[in-house]
Amino acid sequence: MEKEKNRIEGGTLYLVGTPIGNLADLSDRAKKVLSEVDFIAAEDTRNSLRLLSAFGIGAKLISYHEHNKASAGEKILERLLAGESCALITDAGMPAISDPGEDLVRLMADHGIPVHVVPGPSAVVSALALSALPTKRFAFEGFLDAKKNARRAQIEKIRNEERTLIFYEAPHKLIATLSDLSEILGGERRISICRELTKLNEEVLRFTLSDAVRYYEKNDPRGEYVLVIEGANSNFCHENSLDFSELSPDDHVKQWEAKGLSHMEAIKASAKERGMKKSDFYKLLMQDKD
Repeated sequence: MEKEKNRIEGGTLYLVGTPIGNLADLSDRAKKVLSEVDFIAAEDTRNSLRLLSAFGIGAKLISYHEHNKASAGEKILERLLAGESCALITDAGMPAISDPGEDLVRLMADHGIPVHVVPGPSAVVSALALSALPTKRFAFEGFLDAKKNARRAQIEKIRNEERTLIFYEAPHKLIATLSDLSEILGGERRISICRELTKLNEEVLRFTLSDAVRYYEKNDPRGEYVLVIEGANSNFCHENSLDFSELSPDDHVKQWEAKGLSHMEAIKASAKERGMKKSDFYKLLMQDKD
């Protein structure tokens, strides 16, 4: 029975999840499908060739991406209608998620072509799991617009969204995006910033939005980011909500020290008020003093 499930079928599109950084995350089933399909549609054939070569997979690659998806999609459809099998992969993670593969799946569905999924790594779910924020309900927003006015309009629409929010962001846009998020959603909102997931330099930082802005004003963003932000809720969206957006980490600690706490107790209390791990807040405090 299991062998039948794993048999490659002609006239079928396979959505194959690929590693988001660590090649060891490619599953055995994914390797099998990529080895046995008639051809592979890839977002960037150069990147995909390196992946396939690492596993000794020889396959015929064709290009399928945002700029050729209409014409390439029709060609893929023709070949599948003729009985061939195709695997769709993206540069990293699951194809068809914030990806032009969405259009290809729709095209196949419109023409009755079977589509099977070969699950794999996902930056969205991985970052959510690492975030230490509520995971039961979440909304994935992908990349925000590069243009400031359009980006701010997008954020305004989700200002009162109660689900945990997830975004992708590139390093050159990170500070501008964090600044807009902090201003519109509120600097006290908690955020988990996941960088270079599964790679050698993987890093997860947990801040408030205002602290995140201050941190990256002093530390150049590098790598690819997933931003996980606390949704609007009773803790942060009422009239008496505390706002630390204008209070530096050092001043925050001094406020607690003025109330009689020791320096380390003041650090712990400040981190708790900001919804941060003590170690993350201490790192931010040292950056602030520098």
